[in-house]
Amino acid sequence: MSDTIEFELVAPERLLVSESVEMAVVPGSEGDFGVLAGHAPTVAAVRPGVIAVYENGAVTARFFVSGGFAEVTPERCTVLADDAIDVSAIDRTAVEAEIKDLSDDLSDAASEEEKGKIQTAIVIAQSKLAAAQSSN
Repeated sequence: MSDTIEFELVAPERLLVSESVEMAVVPGSEGDFGVLAGHAPTVAAVRPGVIAVYENGAVTARFFVSGGFAEVTPERCTVLADDAIDVSAIDRTAVEAEIKDLSDDLSDAASEEEKGKIQTAIVIAQSKLAAAQSSN
């Protein structure tokens, strides 16, 4: 049995990562889970958060995902993300402005459905900001 797994991170219309890694830690809807070679087959919802990729016992890459699904087999971990970005590419100032704009939009929302969509967008933006701040 190999000590690595094939890890793929796919966002709409693009493949961000496809490589052999020691471990990937995925932000599952019920908590973070680590995927190593030989992992039990799993399908899980992914919540907004950071995927950490490990090589030689250390984090070598971090990606913010806004949600999606993960499919795990003993040899592979594939994350189909709603949206994804390398944590180092997050513009904190832009995300802070986005949160302010969304908060303003929330107070002007006309329906409960609209409020729910805006609140979801705020949670995602706050998670993205937390990811950027934790990278320092």
